[in-house]
Amino acid sequence: MGESNATPFDMDSSSFDAEKYLERLLKDCSLRQIMDTEAAVVKDTQTLHSDMQTLVYENYNKFISATDTIRKMKDDFKQMESDVNLLMTKMQSITTFSEQITGTLQGTRSQLCRLSEKHSLLKRLQFLSTLPAKLKGLIEEQSYAQAVQDYLHAQKVFAQYGRQPSFDGIQKDCDAIMADLKETLRQDFQRAGNTAQSLTEIGELLLQLDEKTSDLASEMLTCAGKRLHEQIVMLQDQTERDMLEFVDMGINGFLNDLALVVTSYFDMFVAKHYENERDDFQENALLELNIFLNQNIDKYLTLVQDRVESDIGYGDTQVMLRALDRLHRRLQAMRNICRGLEVQRNTVDIIIGAAHQLCDAHAKNLKDHFADSLSAVRLSLVSAKSDAATGLNLSDLISNLYVAMVEKIKGVLQELLIFLRTDWSFNIKAGHKGALCVEGIRENLLIGFLRHISKVMCGFGDASSSSPPNLLLVLSKTCLELEQQGVHILIALVDDLYEIDSENSATLTHETEICAEMRETAQALLDAYVRLQGANISQMLRKSVETRDWLNCLEPRSVRAVMKRVVEELGSIETVVASLYEGTGNPTGFRTTASSDSSRKTYFSNFTASKPQYRSNWSNYTPSQLESSYVSNIHRLFSERVDIFTSVEFTKASIVMGIIKIGLKTLLECVRLRTFSKYGLQQIQVDAHYLQMNLWRFVSDENLVNFLLDELLGSAVQRCLESVLMEPNAVEIICERG
Repeated sequence: MGESNATPFDMDSSSFDAEKYLERLLKDCSLRQIMDTEAAVVKDTQTLHSDMQTLVYENYNKFISATDTIRKMKDDFKQMESDVNLLMTKMQSITTFSEQITGTLQGTRSQLCRLSEKHSLLKRLQFLSTLPAKLKGLIEEQSYAQAVQDYLHAQKVFAQYGRQPSFDGIQKDCDAIMADLKETLRQDFQRAGNTAQSLTEIGELLLQLDEKTSDLASEMLTCAGKRLHEQIVMLQDQTERDMLEFVDMGINGFLNDLALVVTSYFDMFVAKHYENERDDFQENALLELNIFLNQNIDKYLTLVQDRVESDIGYGDTQVMLRALDRLHRRLQAMRNICRGLEVQRNTVDIIIGAAHQLCDAHAKNLKDHFADSLSAVRLSLVSAKSDAATGLNLSDLISNLYVAMVEKIKGVLQELLIFLRTDWSFNIKAGHKGALCVEGIRENLLIGFLRHISKVMCGFGDASSSSPPNLLLVLSKTCLELEQQGVHILIALVDDLYEIDSENSATLTHETEICAEMRETAQALLDAYVRLQGANISQMLRKSVETRDWLNCLEPRSVRAVMKRVVEELGSIETVVASLYEGTGNPTGFRTTASSDSSRKTYFSNFTASKPQYRSNWSNYTPSQLESSYVSNIHRLFSERVDIFTSVEFTKASIVMGIIKIGLKTLLECVRLRTFSKYGLQQIQVDAHYLQMNLWRFVSDENLVNFLLDELLGSAVQRCLESVLMEPNAVEIICERG
């Protein structure tokens, strides 16, 4: 509350008047109010008293400490007072002595000043008189910097006293000595083998000796260029060192000298202004320095690039990248040494080139590894004792070939990932070239190798290739595995490792394209396998027909051995194929029950509906049914055309059926070219019935087999001179006995 608002009735005010307050209280208040006011005042008084006691107790230690401090201060002030008094006495004594000395020297002060000036002058004169000899001595000791410094210091004295005849001779001697020194420095400056430090020091001295600035600037870059070229030549011979040591030598030697030349040139000719030079001298000097810098860095980086290219595929990639990272950091520092300088070339282009070259090297290694794997598979198949034994091992061969390819590719992708490590000072994905390089790893390395696999494998299926049949089967199944699993795994891996968004890219190859190519290759190889095995079966059947005299045959008593051999060969093929493709629910893959007779009727048996329904083969027909060729013609008219060389499915039944169709078609065409006697026809009848009894086990649709066998026997009937068939019961007995 302000002093103006204070009243004598406010207890908290400094102007409080107890008498007036009591008088007003007695006048205005009742007894009850007076008693309440008394109680309140007593209570407030007790509260204040309690607070005061608490405050005293809380600060008791502080009061005691303050008391002790005051007592000590009294004692210390007494000692300090005596010391100050003693100091005052001594200061007065010093003042007295100073006044006495000043009075004594007052008369000689001016004389001392004159003597001091004369002494200084004599020292300068002595310096000038001994200067020629001193300069010669310093030059003999090759202390050129000290000689130039002394000469420049003497020039100030010559400027003041040079008109005196006594000093004229000294000045001429000094000028002659420094002229010789200047010539010596110029020769040293031009001499090959000078270090950058030496060039800088000599250049500074020549500038101090008034050498023409523009000539010296041009000559400095020329001489420095010779020295740097010598270092480039020396680095070209360091082929025995690893990449890290090679780059360290270049940094510590070539780049350090280059940086020293650049900074010295910049400080001497660009940063300073020379009155006697043209106005555009600094601008031209900076331009020449920029050209000089980029020319030498280009030479050095070309050398580094050649070394990188020679080391790719032979040296340690991590060591190479550590070296290039160190070089990149050094060049980044050089870009910041001087304003106005621009280093055009950098190490990122070299690193991207190294990545491309390493991709090419890995692609070649992958192709060589794939070729070796194929050779190993082929050797394993050739060295197998039998097809059955080979069939048991085909799954292992396919698994080994597939796993070896996939794991090899994964290892290469992981190794190339070293280019994208975050602790490198460079980031190749930051630029357009680097992004294309990363996509190139996907397209040129992975996709290119997968297409190479497809192309090479497809080449084994060419008609001109002499590949073993089981090799075609192995390669076809491997391509199918890649199409179903491998392609997706590898493309997903490369997209994940290198953070490539292939789904939204219009330029990158999609996974479905490669899968389609793999499936086409698998189909082509499987079709080639079927054709090759069919050709082997056909060869046996063709020779058996062409080498027999069918007009002079004896009455058949057994099935020919070639038919048994064909069934055995088909059984072996069945075993091999069943080891790779799904069977029919039993361990061997063979059918264990034949179809009903009704499902095995031929078209001929249906045509002669008046006759009893026998099993569907020509052994069931009596001679009376073969009197006319109309039966055969009508049969062909109402039957569907059979495609022999169509693509097969990736199932066991389809594969074996394709081989059987080729064999039976060959046998049919060979029969059509021969002429048969009665017994020759009957032998064909027995052979056809034997094939029908055994081939149904290998196929899912035996009607097609029955149709081809009917065609076979029908053609034999047409080519027979005496079309008399053997009784069905006799045929069955011979076949069961055979």
